[in-house]
Amino acid sequence: MATTGVLEQGERDEPPGDEPALSVRDLGFSYSGQPVLESLSFVLRAGEFAVLLGPNGAGKTTLFSLITRLYAYRQGGICIGGHDLNRHSVQAHARMGVVFQQPTLDLDLTVRQNLTYHAALHGMAPAEARRRASLQLARVGLQDSLRQRVRHLSGGQRRRIEIARGLLHDPQLLLLDEPTVGLDIASRRALVDHVHQLCREQGVAVLWATHLIDEVHPDDRVIVLHRGQIRADGSVTEVVSHAGSASIGEAFDRLTQGAAR
Repeated sequence: MATTGVLEQGERDEPPGDEPALSVRDLGFSYSGQPVLESLSFVLRAGEFAVLLGPNGAGKTTLFSLITRLYAYRQGGICIGGHDLNRHSVQAHARMGVVFQQPTLDLDLTVRQNLTYHAALHGMAPAEARRRASLQLARVGLQDSLRQRVRHLSGGQRRRIEIARGLLHDPQLLLLDEPTVGLDIASRRALVDHVHQLCREQGVAVLWATHLIDEVHPDDRVIVLHRGQIRADGSVTEVVSHAGSASIGEAFDRLTQGAAR
């Protein structure tokens, strides 16, 4: 169970080229003097799928806003692929892909135009951008949608396009903030399964934020966040055992004291 000692693990000397995809150390953040996140520390490595599980208001979106630099932090540190987010923000961002809670595709552009625009922001030549767009669309099962306008796609298809866009520049880390919001049950299940498959096949580290228990796979790592603090961090089995519960759902309820989801 990794509820303590995470900071020490993150501070170990890493072999060259073996830096964690994401390292969060003693991270704190406040709004108007009120603490929102308190001394968060955890490390996420290549090929690891971690579910950031917390009720609404737990601080999940705030944490993502700090990692993506939508908010600035003064306490603690964040490193992505070995690059300090404050000191080397360009290098850090180049190793990160993001799917935000709110959709961010341009509905009036085609799928290809959305992806190649993103590629241009990362400095890719047009030919390389087209090649990578085709590759990533094939991986998400939408290789025939290149010329379609985004507004004609379903909600689940749009989310897959956003995932393809997030992986276009071969990041080490993929962040997904409540990515199944607004999807039906079948689409949610398909999206969760698909990102797990991408994690296995591409070796990208995934941090998936959610408040929904059914989005947790049995072999996932689970980081339970409640009121700005990490209440548990480990495998599903470890979290269940730590909470003295019979299931991850019961463990979540106990660790968050029945907070509304």
